Amino acid sequence: MHVIVDSLLTQYETTGAGKTIVLLHGWGDRAAGMRALQAHLAKKYRVIAVDLPGFGGTQAPPAVWGLDDYAQFVAHFLTKIHATPTVIVGHSNGGAIAIRGVALRWLTADKLILLASAGVRGVQKGRLGIVKAITKVGKIATKPLPQTMQHRLRAKVYQAAGSDMLVVEHLQETFKRVVSEDVRADAAKVSVPTLLIYGEQDTQTPPAYGELLHQAIDGSTFELIGDAGHFVHLDQPTRVYNAIEEFIA
Repeated sequence: MHVIVDSLLTQYETTGAGKTIVLLHGWGDRAAGMRALQAHLAKKYRVIAVDLPGFGGTQAPPAVWGLDDYAQFVAHFLTKIHATPTVIVGHSNGGAIAIRGVALRWLTADKLILLASAGVRGVQKGRLGIVKAITKVGKIATKPLPQTMQHRLRAKVYQAAGSDMLVVEHLQETFKRVVSEDVRADAAKVSVPTLLIYGEQDTQTPPAYGELLHQAIDGSTFELIGDAGHFVHLDQPTRVYNAIEEFIA
């Protein structure tokens, strides 16, 4: 389905019936990346999965956006389709958006679920310095090549360095802005029951990030899932589904 939100053609899908759950995907992903979780939850609940601006079937933002812009977009989207979520589920950057939105009360829900949520910045300074150095070298090394080859090779360099900079190349400046925003202060303002689920082998948003957010969100619950990486809901679906269902119930 499509709807116009903030002048952007927005793609979303609604499945199931019952209490409303909203799914927010991570950077470089789309709603379809959470389809297995959506299908499972739709057995008992009404589930709304939206492609955030710049991803999937939704138009890219017309300017450089930050977390505030994305959180307000989600709020406007839910108003447009007349949906009041009982639960908001955010993966990675979707989690950071949810935290910002709930903290500032642009988004309302009875419960919040964060899957490998991003939003903790400045903790791995050494690693970030290495990433910046590698990506800078990659940019210089590919400069003499044809433009199309430059983009392809630099994307591989960035990926190897652990950066999502070129995953969605047309949103590079938005990516830089989003990853500069820390949500720990926002997390301290979250007052709804919150479940945090992280994969033990996650290197993009390591469990230490989850622990920091867990400490910031009063009364929150932290679940560490073994044998799982950043896409914890895909690596260990049954364990994640069970944790989510128990928390919602």
